[in-house]
Amino acid sequence: MKETVPLDDEIPAIGVGMLGYAFMGKAHVNAYRTLEYMTWPPPLRPELVAIAGRDDAAVGEAARRYGFDSYTTDWRELVRDERVQLLDNCGPNHLHAEPTIAAAEAGMHVVCEKPLGRSADESYEIWQRVAATGVKHLCAFNYRFLPAVRLARELIAAGELGEIHHFRGRYLQEWIADAAHPMVWRLERESAGSGALGDLGAHVIDLAHYLVGEIDSVSGLTRTFVTDRPGGSVDVDDAFEAVAQFANGAVGTLEASRFATGRKNALSWEVNGSKGSLAFDLERMNELEVCLPGSRPGAGAQGFRRVLVTEPEHPFVEHWWPAGHVLGWEHSFVHELHHLLSAIRTDGSIGPDGADFEDGYRVAEVCESIMRSALTGTREPVEYRTSAPPVVRSGA
Repeated sequence: MKETVPLDDEIPAIGVGMLGYAFMGKAHVNAYRTLEYMTWPPPLRPELVAIAGRDDAAVGEAARRYGFDSYTTDWRELVRDERVQLLDNCGPNHLHAEPTIAAAEAGMHVVCEKPLGRSADESYEIWQRVAATGVKHLCAFNYRFLPAVRLARELIAAGELGEIHHFRGRYLQEWIADAAHPMVWRLERESAGSGALGDLGAHVIDLAHYLVGEIDSVSGLTRTFVTDRPGGSVDVDDAFEAVAQFANGAVGTLEASRFATGRKNALSWEVNGSKGSLAFDLERMNELEVCLPGSRPGAGAQGFRRVLVTEPEHPFVEHWWPAGHVLGWEHSFVHELHHLLSAIRTDGSIGPDGADFEDGYRVAEVCESIMRSALTGTREPVEYRTSAPPVVRSGA
């Protein structure tokens, strides 16, 4: 029997340090472990070096379960750990800025969960300080890495929809609709920055930017339905609605709620253009609804057709199963982190398909404009600040 060639001799390793170990931590760890053997050969071989969290027993258990070499209750130890070349920040929103900036200034590449910061000011500072170091930086808007979303982007960029007229997107959940649900950090402005707007609406806004273009102005409305919960008082929004004007002349609606009874994780969007339309529903994430009446035989038969995005020529499918064998939500993180590792390995760009920290900042400006509009009752412009100065990009 022949021996296999050790991976160490084939593919360079990258040491990963992670902040946070719960929901998003599990999703990211699964992606690192999966891409190592499914996206063969991986651009870099992730080594799970160390993980940080505030509860010693919980983070220790997570380290054993996920396969990290060590753990700590002080994220500063991650930044000082010479084994770590990539910091993956899955911590709560109030821990996005300081650890991410410190890691980048220590020479580590960084990935940070969305929203990038609790405010536009905080997001801008994160972007500026991290970009100035030259490391690779990715804001984890994972829905850019679904096959259906990437195919939609390609169709729009190719002009298949013609001039874009409309974008409408919504993200609906129900997890705090019960007034007896206890207080958690996501319901506190100091920890979260905002409620449904930054948690769910950020995804809708990023997809609007990714598919259609920059948002120029917004009219917004926010609402908090339950202000007092077991354990504390809520000071963030439970839901928001907004009307948006895009720089290219398109108009749109943006919506998110954590009070939509019956909706578990319902992200959907539709784009209408002069030549056709596209529609997507995360609860049917392997499908893209396509209406291109002028470009198909039998154009007189109007309406949408379902495209199952599992064919070999569809985005990302080369790593997975035969046609018709569908993917899951967790695979978006595999594609996202594979993209980041490829950029590190080749010194390539995170954008335009990945969201870098500038994209994270620009989403924050739209969120803040919606909040201002909700307070003033007037239409608010979205004023984006200048870009970071060019730097010499670093490799792996």
